[in-house]
Amino acid sequence: MRHASVPEALDLLLKGTVTCHSRDLLEARLREGRPLRVKAGFDPTAPDLHLGHGVLLRKMAQFQQLGHTVVFLIGDFTAMIGDPTGKKATRPPLSREQINANAETYKAQVFKVLDPGKTEIRFNSEWLDPLHGPDWIRLASRFTVAQMLERNDFQKRMGENQPISFHELLYPLVQAYDSVALKADVELGGNDQLFNLMRGRDLQESQGQPPQVVLTVPLLLGMDGVEKMSKSLGNYIGFFEDADTQFGKTLSISDDLMWDWYLLLTDKLPGEIEALKQGHPMEAKKALAREIVGQFHGANEAREAEDRWIRRFSERKTIDAPEVPVAATEGEVPLARLLVDQGMAASRKEAERLIQQGAVSLDGEKVSDGQARIQLRSGDAVLVKAGKLKLQRWMVP
Repeated sequence: MRHASVPEALDLLLKGTVTCHSRDLLEARLREGRPLRVKAGFDPTAPDLHLGHGVLLRKMAQFQQLGHTVVFLIGDFTAMIGDPTGKKATRPPLSREQINANAETYKAQVFKVLDPGKTEIRFNSEWLDPLHGPDWIRLASRFTVAQMLERNDFQKRMGENQPISFHELLYPLVQAYDSVALKADVELGGNDQLFNLMRGRDLQESQGQPPQVVLTVPLLLGMDGVEKMSKSLGNYIGFFEDADTQFGKTLSISDDLMWDWYLLLTDKLPGEIEALKQGHPMEAKKALAREIVGQFHGANEAREAEDRWIRRFSERKTIDAPEVPVAATEGEVPLARLLVDQGMAASRKEAERLIQQGAVSLDGEKVSDGQARIQLRSGDAVLVKAGKLKLQRWMVP
C-alpha cells in the first residue's frame, strides 16, 4: 500500500470520513512524498477500548499502510479536565492514579490495530505539565470567550440553564496546543470533535506553523443500531473479548448496520461493499465477523470461531421447543416487551429483571441489557430461553 498513487491514497484515506479540511491541502501534502505526522488523541477515561475506538484507530492504520507516522496521543493531562463534548453536565475529574492505570491498558490494546514500528506513543503531560502561569496566559490570549462558547455543547447547556465550569473552556485550547507541540500535519477525530480539531489549526497558524489537515470520522453505532457504541450501554464489542463473543455479537447486528460497519471497520472501498450487497446477507455478515475477529485474534482463530458458531447453530436448530408465531416488527423493539407479549414473562419489570440476571438467551447467546432491542424479519426463527423452564422458538411468517 505504501506505493499507492495519490488518487488511490485519497480514496482510502477519505473513505468513511465526514469532514476533510481540506482535501486540497491533504492532496498537496501527499504529493510532497514525505512521511506525514498524523495525530489522534485518546483520553484514558475508561480502561477498555472497543470497536467504536477502532474506527479512528483503523484510519490511523491506513495512514501507516501508506508509509506515514502516527502519534497515538494519550491525553493524561486533558483527562484531568474532562472533555465536555456531548456532555450535559460537568464531568467529575479523574485522579492521576486512575488515569495512569487506564493509560497502561490503552498501550496494551492499540497494537491490535496499529503497527508498533510506525507509531509514537506520547503523553500530553510532557509539554503541558511544565507550563507556568505566564505560559497559560499567553496561550489563553490566542482565543476569545465568544469563540469557546460557539461550541454546540455549550450552547445547549446554556439554553437549558446547565452550568459550564470555567476549566471546561480550557479543553479545546489544550487540545489545540497538542497539535503545536507535535507539529501535526494531520489530526484525526470523531465528528463530534470537529470544533476542537479546528482550534488546532488556528493555534498552529498563530504560532507560525502550517495548519494541520483535519479529518473526522462518524461515531460508530453499537450493536443495537440506535445509540453510539458504548460499554455503559452494553452495545459494544471490546478489543479483549474472546473470539467466540466477538463473532457471535457481530452476527447479531442488523443487515443495515452491517454495511456501515463494513465501511468504517474494514479497508473495503464502496465499490467492493456494493458488490457484497448482491450476495446473501448472512454470508457477508460472517465474512465481516471473520475480519473483525481476525484483527484481534488472527485469521485461524476467526475461522475456528466461525466453525464453532456453525456447530452451535446446527445444534440449536435440533432442540425441541414449541414453535410460536411472532409478528414481524418494523424497526427494533424492546426484547422485554416481546417476552411479555409471548407469555414468557408476567410483566415488563419481570422481563427486564430476567434479562439483567442473564436468564434470557437468543439462539444460545445471553442478553444482559434490560433495555435490549431486537428486530425480527419475515422468515426468522429464533430460539428463546427465559429462566430455567421457558423455551420457545419464535417463528416469523
